[in-house]
Amino acid sequence: MARAALRDDFRLLCAAVDEAAVVARRFYETGAQVWMKGPGNPVTEADLAVDKLLSEKLRSARPDYGWLSEESKDDGSRLTAPRTWVLDPIDGTRAFVKKLPEFTIAAGLVEDGRPVMGVVVNPATQEVFTACEGGRLRKGGKLTQPLPDPKLKSARVLGSRAMIEQGIGATDGTGYFTINSIAYRMALVATGSYDAAIALSPTCDWDIVAAHALMLAAGGIVSGRNGEPIVYNRPSVRHHGVVAAGPKLHAEITKRFRGGLLG
Repeated sequence: MARAALRDDFRLLCAAVDEAAVVARRFYETGAQVWMKGPGNPVTEADLAVDKLLSEKLRSARPDYGWLSEESKDDGSRLTAPRTWVLDPIDGTRAFVKKLPEFTIAAGLVEDGRPVMGVVVNPATQEVFTACEGGRLRKGGKLTQPLPDPKLKSARVLGSRAMIEQGIGATDGTGYFTINSIAYRMALVATGSYDAAIALSPTCDWDIVAAHALMLAAGGIVSGRNGEPIVYNRPSVRHHGVVAAGPKLHAEITKRFRGGLLG
């Protein structure tokens, strides 16, 4: 994509998500109706309102781009589009419903299977993480510091200790922490608040595309649990395991998965 067109798309995406965050925050503060899409899988008025707003803003401005959202029907037309908007209107809906400030709006743009930009916003805390291909990661409009890259034995990891150690063995000295939204987890790793985010349960494109762009801009790596590349906008949007970390820590983690019980 030409640099000027990339900048235009990035400005469009940032403005749209900024508007959507206002909508989501209002629902968060006043309450939203909740439905169940399936066992343990809620959807709320906020999910649908954010999806509608972003669709109106992004699809109307770029009608030739594809569209993939957790809350929109996938008609497959995205597979032949030059670029595709990929988003989760509310990533961490269960946290949203429980009034926990651990949910995000996560939206990105994919070209040739890779994320070229991403915006992750936590409407509750008003944290805004942005990145565009060729540029650096910003939080709240400010450039972030270099990504820390410690060894696993001293790392702060976002993920389930029990599930991770089942796959890689005991990790004495490693700290494990839990946050609901995978996009938020990856954004916090990209900005250095934590050192790695590991998810072993299935994720979908919309969960991780935007935060993947953040990690790339920070100099980090995102892959499947065994180190395999993640390619987006394929017929199947599901991925089985995600590891996001700095290069050295990522290599250490994925090597242990390859040789571990779940490898």
